[in-house]
Amino acid sequence: MSRPILILIALLALALAAMTALAVRRGVLGPPQAPAVATTGTALIGGPFRMTDQAGGPADQRLLEGKWSAVFFGFTNCPDACPTTLLALGQAEPLLGDKARRFQTVFVSVDPGRDTPEKVAAYLANESFPKRAVGLTGDPTQVDQIAKAYRIYHRRNGEGPDYVVDHSTITYLMTPKGQLACVIAYGATPEQIAAKVETAMRQGDDAQSC
Repeated sequence: MSRPILILIALLALALAAMTALAVRRGVLGPPQAPAVATTGTALIGGPFRMTDQAGGPADQRLLEGKWSAVFFGFTNCPDACPTTLLALGQAEPLLGDKARRFQTVFVSVDPGRDTPEKVAAYLANESFPKRAVGLTGDPTQVDQIAKAYRIYHRRNGEGPDYVVDHSTITYLMTPKGQLACVIAYGATPEQIAAKVETAMRQGDDAQSC
């Protein structure tokens, strides 16, 4: 292989590495996710947690009971992945029609240093975000606990007040029994999200796919 071609391949590899690093920094990518379902079929996503909701009250896993929940992890200073996902979830709500009454978005902050309940409440008050949204925050130990339960990657990146938090960008659709129905990939359109929710609802509260 000629030297110019080898140089070109090396430059392309460096460019790809730089783009990947940038995506991770902006919260679009994270480390490979752990499997959502064990080989035995037992769900590995979810479990007990103790957090604080946007009204300042205690919240735990019981808030998932009785509703289909799109559980998404992020932070209020997130530059793109978080608002993009919340906008899509907000636009998916009206597409569900009457079924939207049994659907909620659960936004979990992975930035305990800045995201107070008041800040989360103000963030979710955006008219374009889901109307049926619950915001959760907590201390570092509580955030680590729920992130571990949902196999979510999160890591502070940078110093000073303008640091970012690298984090996983997938959304989990949980059943009214608090069990995983399916994973909604980052970038899903409102139509795709609504279709997945309706598919899971048709299977009943024990749905394991969508």
